[in-house]
Amino acid sequence: MSREQRAALDARLRQPQPEAPGSLEAMRAGFRAMMAEMIVPSGIRTRTVDELGSRPALLVEPASSDRRTGTILYFHGGSFVVGSPETALSLTGNLVVRTGFRAYSLDYRLAPEHPFPAAIEDAVSAYRALLNDGVAPSTIAFAGDSAGGGLTTTTCLAAREAGLPMPAAIVAFSPGLDVTRTGESMDAKEGIDPFFTRESLERTSALYLAGQDPRHPLLSPAVLADLTAFPPTLLQVGTNEVLLDDSTRLAARARAAGVDVVLDVTADVPHVFQAYAGVLDEADQALDRAALFLTQHVQWASE
Repeated sequence: MSREQRAALDARLRQPQPEAPGSLEAMRAGFRAMMAEMIVPSGIRTRTVDELGSRPALLVEPASSDRRTGTILYFHGGSFVVGSPETALSLTGNLVVRTGFRAYSLDYRLAPEHPFPAAIEDAVSAYRALLNDGVAPSTIAFAGDSAGGGLTTTTCLAAREAGLPMPAAIVAFSPGLDVTRTGESMDAKEGIDPFFTRESLERTSALYLAGQDPRHPLLSPAVLADLTAFPPTLLQVGTNEVLLDDSTRLAARARAAGVDVVLDVTADVPHVFQAYAGVLDEADQALDRAALFLTQHVQWASE
């Protein structure tokens, strides 16, 4: 563990920023610029798939011909308002390199143009498309970060309701799992979290909710969802996050429902710290643990 790296990253994230962009397109451009600074690993190849269910996706594969048959269905972060498969490429690329699996990173619809439950509908449609193509659920894992980390859980809930089989595993990086914002960390980590405040989260949540009651299992699964028969789940989160208790409370619900769950908490790191692989030792180590979890739970064979 490197205290120096963690301190340097925290200081960098706390540097004075330009005034928050007002327009939606400025928000999206700013997020693209921030994520473009992340290191994308070598050893991958990418191409766009025009239709995975109802939406396009970015297919990320190992560059070598020696790959495993597992499939990661990945959901990018961005508060359901910003982001794309390209902004998450450092994360999907690192999972692909470390597991040998392919990943489909879904370009799900964004709010406010397409509010709740559009993203969940797109995710279920993509999962159904993989199943219809003959991909066995035992070879599929859901993974995602931030809002996309929350989608790993809500997509499982919606898929179960639709009568679809569960995937083999879930991996969620700093997931957003409670739009009611009732976790103690929302206030306890105020000022410690370099990215989010209650106010900033409520602004973007309002765009996604579009007037819907946040007390809904598909919006706040950490406090409302029935997780019975869920697949093995890995939740990775940092102690500096206002969203910390989203993960701790979902882990408790999962344990109570008899789910195999690993709550992996790293000290003094920010939201989706795994994106800083190559800069922060803890990011690389967390990705190694996530890859091990996936290879332990996803059925695979070398091609």
